[in-house]
Amino acid sequence: MVEPALASRGNRHHHESPRGRVSGRIPGVLLAAVAAAAAAWLYLALFALGPDGPAGEAPAAPERLRARALASFAHDPTAYTQGLLWEPSGFIESGGGYGRSFIRRWRPSSPLPLAEEALSERYFAEGIAAVGERVIQLTWREGVALYRDRATLAVLDRRDYPGEGWGLCWDGARLVMSDGTDTLTLRDAESFASLGRVAVRAGATPLSNLNELECAEGWVYANVYGTETIARIDGNSGRVAALIDASGLLTERERAGGAEVLNGIAYNPESETFYLTGKLWPRVFEVVFEPAAAFPER
Repeated sequence: MVEPALASRGNRHHHESPRGRVSGRIPGVLLAAVAAAAAAWLYLALFALGPDGPAGEAPAAPERLRARALASFAHDPTAYTQGLLWEPSGFIESGGGYGRSFIRRWRPSSPLPLAEEALSERYFAEGIAAVGERVIQLTWREGVALYRDRATLAVLDRRDYPGEGWGLCWDGARLVMSDGTDTLTLRDAESFASLGRVAVRAGATPLSNLNELECAEGWVYANVYGTETIARIDGNSGRVAALIDASGLLTERERAGGAEVLNGIAYNPESETFYLTGKLWPRVFEVVFEPAAAFPER
């Protein structure tokens, strides 16, 4: 469901004039039959049929996919990852925690950040999105979006917003923001003003705990907090088109070493692959999403 700022597409009934003439009078029985048929059609159009088919028909269940790892490389195991962006030169990452929040640029071949900025102790860093030459970084409960120079990561400006900030991505026309609920907020990239809200549904069920976001391939990909599931969402309707199982990437030893939940999605349009990591994860994985049926039962 899209609230006010998005125009809804209503049912449009086009009434066309009959083509040509019918000579003579139409028998009364035929007129009655035509009227009855028209009434029946109108009833179906207005009451018995919804926009997606017969009223009461359950929405389609999301497709089931799995993340298949193609490669992996080292990741800072002390980074409490809240946001991840791919660039040709490497990654931009946002890390959270009061007194230890940061934003940094790094590449897999180098253990040292190419650029890094620490946040004030009063901020808990969250998701990030790149829009042109800027990177916008959310904060958790502080209601502040930090507008940064994409090259240096220095703060250029800030915008205030109500509520919590979790994930953020740019779909090419607007920002998409999560706050841990089952609702995505669409925002203007310049003013950060709300453009509308989209309720996210997996079938008929609200999907809450939406966290880190990545806009890619015309979809919004969202980590579902506390799980190893990623949702592929239609950003206009809120329909969950697929649920992606990203479990099994880390070894048991890596999990026992302190790795927490999956959180961090980045897309590489050149290779058409995704990068996944998590809070305090020792590795980043390059993956593709494939039908779950292609994987053997574990």
